[in-house]
Amino acid sequence: MTVTAPAPSATQAPANEVLLDFSNVEMTFPDGTIALQGVDLVVKRGEFVTVVGPSGCGKSTLLRIASGLETASQGSAELGTDRIGYVFQDATLLPWRNVTANVELLAELHGESKKDRSVKAKEAIDLVGLNGFEKHLPKALSGGMKMRASLARSLTLDPELFLFDEPFGALDEITRERLNDELIKLFNAKNFAGLFITHSVSEAVYMSTKVVVMSGRPGKIVETFDVPFAQPRDPDIRFTPEYAALVGEVSHALRKGHGHS
Repeated sequence: MTVTAPAPSATQAPANEVLLDFSNVEMTFPDGTIALQGVDLVVKRGEFVTVVGPSGCGKSTLLRIASGLETASQGSAELGTDRIGYVFQDATLLPWRNVTANVELLAELHGESKKDRSVKAKEAIDLVGLNGFEKHLPKALSGGMKMRASLARSLTLDPELFLFDEPFGALDEITRERLNDELIKLFNAKNFAGLFITHSVSEAVYMSTKVVVMSGRPGKIVETFDVPFAQPRDPDIRFTPEYAALVGEVSHALRKGHGHS
């Protein structure tokens, strides 16, 4: 298994630049559990690819391989950038740091000066709509605000590839939809490549340019759907027959894939 991360280029990156390329990726854990098998997946700049699948099918393992936290047993995961953002299921904020200090953390760990990370943190806080809460500790924030802070923290690294591990799964539906809309705005503004994990088929169709359906363990890609709706996405698309039809198609593929596990 190889993971390559070339140095950033000074030239303007092409719109269809491949930033993540899985080729025949397999993952077998020490206890013999086969989590992934024969996964081929490409994510390009300007693509927001969402993966749906049953619990335990290896969705989060894909992200850990992409980020370098895990090494696949077979195949290759090639990266087209070393600027990677990772947003976890939990906001993972440090309870003793206020919002600004939490957002500055990654830039601080990367050795950036206080002045530079302060500027980046302010811009990121503006982008996620946390103005006015800069001095609040995590315990004073709602679940949605905590996830905004987590997102802002990754934005300070100006990632070209963003990995999202079910970041909105624990939130209520209204907050989740609002954050979906805000993340789409960021995606359109920043032109990064996104790989997003979710259990929600509706969220997957709404967020994505492409939806990938995985089978039950061992996780294989059983079907891929291109999402035809224009970006930036109109929130009212959720109430159209076309949207409902695509959600139904993806749900059917998910049930069929699970039945073969």
